[in-house]
Amino acid sequence: MTYDNRAAVRKVLIITLLLNLFVMGLKAVVGYWTGSLSLLADALHSVTDSANNVLGLVASKFSSPQPDREHPYGHQKFEAVGALGIAAFLGIACFEILQGAIERILKGGLPVKISLSELWLLLLVLGINIFVAFYERSVGQRVHSPILIADAKHTMSDVWVTISVIGGLIGVWLGYQWLDMVLAFPVALLVFWSGWSVLKDNLPWLVDEMAIAPEAIHAIATSVPGVINCHAIASRGLLGRQVFIEMHLIVDAPDVETAHRITEEVERRLAERFNPVRISIHVEPSTYKSEQISFESGAK
Repeated sequence: MTYDNRAAVRKVLIITLLLNLFVMGLKAVVGYWTGSLSLLADALHSVTDSANNVLGLVASKFSSPQPDREHPYGHQKFEAVGALGIAAFLGIACFEILQGAIERILKGGLPVKISLSELWLLLLVLGINIFVAFYERSVGQRVHSPILIADAKHTMSDVWVTISVIGGLIGVWLGYQWLDMVLAFPVALLVFWSGWSVLKDNLPWLVDEMAIAPEAIHAIATSVPGVINCHAIASRGLLGRQVFIEMHLIVDAPDVETAHRITEEVERRLAERFNPVRISIHVEPSTYKSEQISFESGAK
């Protein structure tokens, strides 16, 4: 069974793209008016928000879970690739922010000027960012979309960045000019951490890391009457999105038809627990012996 969430993902990405473009425009305009380095860096961060939405739309278009001749396991890894693209954008944003802050320290710059009305505009930006982050995360968790969850993390980092920038600009408004430059550094660290989180969440899917502990699969399979043992258990994919399970099943069956009924019951119970899942089972006779339920650790 496969689950296609692309229509819901595209709808969310289009809505958030429009909101992110609006937010980016406001930050850029206010940053230009005030000469704030931290706010211009924040606007750059928002450029990556919009680019991520476009990247997500492209990745979602090509990430069909339905298999075809060229992709017999489906196309969902396109979503993980898109999420890694988000991590790359965050890395670029981090570098640009740090570069701008260091240049300001070394070369100096014009003083930052901020008005109360401009601070209110930034509070509006903050409210939009909070809405986008919670909206994306809520839908992403509901439809099991890694790219929406990754983008929600990115947007949440934008929320903290904007809070930091607003705090610094309030300090500038009160006369502490150095706050704008100093806050550019924690902004960069927040951006870096967000990118690392996205990378950590999606890399296991791309390198086919184990999706389900083999002991859990073994326990379910051996609970079926007629199953003597199972071994060479392997799983990959993303639990809740799409999982693939392979195993060798030792059965006590007098004929092929009985062995088939046993394997179907094993598949039914595994699907009940881990759906959506695709299962491949190699049946072996009751005389076959194996004590190893999975592969040995690759660690030396």
